[in-house]
Amino acid sequence: MALSLKEKLKLALGDKTKEELELIKEQEIKNEEKYYRKKYTDESKKKHSSFQTIPSFYRALPKENELIKLKLREEARAVFLQRKSRELVDNDELQKLWFLLEGNKSGEPVNDEAMITFTNFQKVGDLSDPKCACFFTARTFFKLYQGDYDGRISIMQFFNYVMRKVWLQQTRIGLSLYDVAGRGYLRESDMENYILELIPTLPQLAGLEQSFYSFYVCTAVRKFFFFLDPMRTGRIKIQDVLACSFLDDLLELRDEELSKHMQETNWFSAPSALRVYGLYLNLDRDHNGMLSMNELQSYGTGTMTTVFLERVFQECLTYEGEMDYKTYLDFVLAIENKREPAALQYLFRLLDIQGKNYLTRFDLNYFFRAIQQMMVQHGQETVDFDDVSNEIFDMCRPNEPDRITCNDMIRSGQGHVVINILSDLNGFWSYENREMIFAEANEEDV
Repeated sequence: MALSLKEKLKLALGDKTKEELELIKEQEIKNEEKYYRKKYTDESKKKHSSFQTIPSFYRALPKENELIKLKLREEARAVFLQRKSRELVDNDELQKLWFLLEGNKSGEPVNDEAMITFTNFQKVGDLSDPKCACFFTARTFFKLYQGDYDGRISIMQFFNYVMRKVWLQQTRIGLSLYDVAGRGYLRESDMENYILELIPTLPQLAGLEQSFYSFYVCTAVRKFFFFLDPMRTGRIKIQDVLACSFLDDLLELRDEELSKHMQETNWFSAPSALRVYGLYLNLDRDHNGMLSMNELQSYGTGTMTTVFLERVFQECLTYEGEMDYKTYLDFVLAIENKREPAALQYLFRLLDIQGKNYLTRFDLNYFFRAIQQMMVQHGQETVDFDDVSNEIFDMCRPNEPDRITCNDMIRSGQGHVVINILSDLNGFWSYENREMIFAEANEEDV
């Protein structure tokens, strides 16, 4: 006969008194606590040294109505950034570092550049300011090693490396001052404030009138957000800003002797910003500050198809059927940078008329028919769509034979060609006569 649970417990406990049972219970609790502390506290702290610094609690960010907490957090961030700024190597310390490197160069120069061995490299590290200690590591030395037979590195390359690191740290602190939320990213308003306050420090922008500042800031900010925020979240990471070359181009305007060619090719220069805004004003024939589809038709060579421009106004933000300057800037950045992934994502969305995230022959035909119609209007002989469609699929080499994704276009490196063929008559003829154009260019070079 099977025993009941009550009978099993009595059998297990035997003749133990109540006091003995309480002692057993207390001992079991102590054993559990001892095991817990050993397993989850002591061992964890040994494995993770960060437990010594990370607090054992988490506090959420203060809400907008918690003014005192917001002010406290703002002051704490300011003090933290000031401390980080004091830890940076200053100009005097950089100059001292350069003299130490020059005084400890090793052997004969290579290509007119002084060299230094690892032994002297360590010696300079010991003599230099403690702030520079982080640069004098074996990892840094061998990162800059270029295969010199005597095991040396270039002093100039190392010094440029240090200056670049210091500049990145300074810039990161400078950008962080505008990070109002303190979350490591900048909103459009934050970036606008940063660039607006940066304008007086850039000699190449000294000729800009203050009335144009707001348009310049909008022009500059759009490039950052168009390429660094393709998902249109309204914010960009400070790390992404530092990693891209845009900030270098912007701060290049500190050079008072910047060549005319460099200014023309730099999106952030005064001539470039005035060119973009001037074209916008020229397109705005009714002078209402906005562009209609008919006005945008005159953009560039004026050979974009009506079908393609209709898609621009369907997909992009407009106000009563007209686009403002900010939307126009996105369009210009996409058209002028068709090879870039962010631009191709923008333009692919226009071609994807059904929102399927891929293009079929139907989509290609929809846009190419407009090209064929323009060819007839100009008295040109039309080209068969099947031939063009086959060439596009051959260029993109899609993973699936009957559909082309945006990734296929980016991976193939021919996405810009596909856009030109389907959106612009002049772009199509440039592709169609590419061999003749290439031959003429070679003849001119000769």
